[in-house]
Amino acid sequence: MSQTDGYGDGTRCVHAGLPEPAPGEPFLPGPVFAAPYHLDPAGGDAAAGRDWYGRPGNPTRRNLEAAIGELEGGDCLAFASGQAALTALLLSLVRSGDTVVLPADGYFTVRAFADSVLAANGVTVRTVPTAGPHPSFEGVRLVLLETPANPGLDVCDIADLAARAHAAGALLAVDNTTATPLGQRPLDLGADLVVASGTKALTGHSDLLLGYLATRSPELLATVRTWRDTTGSVPGPFDAWLAHRSLATLDLRLARQSANAAAVARALRSRSDVSGVRWPGLEDDPAYPVASTQMRRVPGIVAFDLGSAERVARFLSAAELVFAATSFGGLHTTADRRAQWGDDTAPGFVRLSCGVEDTADLVADIGRALDRSA
Repeated sequence: MSQTDGYGDGTRCVHAGLPEPAPGEPFLPGPVFAAPYHLDPAGGDAAAGRDWYGRPGNPTRRNLEAAIGELEGGDCLAFASGQAALTALLLSLVRSGDTVVLPADGYFTVRAFADSVLAANGVTVRTVPTAGPHPSFEGVRLVLLETPANPGLDVCDIADLAARAHAAGALLAVDNTTATPLGQRPLDLGADLVVASGTKALTGHSDLLLGYLATRSPELLATVRTWRDTTGSVPGPFDAWLAHRSLATLDLRLARQSANAAAVARALRSRSDVSGVRWPGLEDDPAYPVASTQMRRVPGIVAFDLGSAERVARFLSAAELVFAATSFGGLHTTADRRAQWGDDTAPGFVRLSCGVEDTADLVADIGRALDRSA
């Protein structure tokens, strides 16, 4: 059991990964900038303790990994970006002749990587919509889910699919980027691995790139750790320190973002000039039946359709509080037209990520921008 188990989300976020208190020491030690560390002249790396070179070991990174691991409920490895974590998962656990199942509506660069790299190296790649139906997993090595899916926000039953995957002898991994570990804990639901981009809501300040993988399996952890250490896809100490500092406010940030998303989604639903509004927290949303039982909180992302690329451009130009940007989960409300990046969405499909602005201000600004863009 971690030192924060049994406490509420806010307490867990504030205290996750902190070292034991010591007089005269800071709550969270500053970043350790080092490439080599002192070795024992006779014993070498075996007697050096946990760190002997910055690529395999860094105390600042270890503190961050401890913090994320406490929130996800497993052992964690940090990576230089979410994509680095995802590709490490796929390349370290899948071999030529294996079959992987990926979400057809998830993060598009994962499918692009699978088509360009995995398939070219003899891996069979299958894609399935997040909402299903999911076929038999017989003969499959790895099933990757992304729930809620980015950008369409469909949801799938992690526990059911984990049981089905294990019955077929497959591993099941969940991309937890959109939900964050405060939204759901896939390892508690039977997943073998969790992978995510910490660039988004987890750290939430739009100032760093980060990825991570978590698992309760020592064997899987060792396999991925070897891959990471030999490929060198680690975050720098300052990014790791920034990320750990930012985790402390995760509970607070998510609470405002989710409240804003609920208000924005309902306001959008009331307009005749906006279609296809999706937010899994709405009781009539297709994802609500599963999300309401599986998720501990719904993220601050809303999807909708403005009908055309031109109207999306007018909307983003007219908004004062909505920044045009392609990430999500930050303090500032952002939105982008997903078709421009390669997602299989309609030309006017918008992914809007609610920030922590005052709810009334944000809803009013979006309403004015929609009126001006009509």
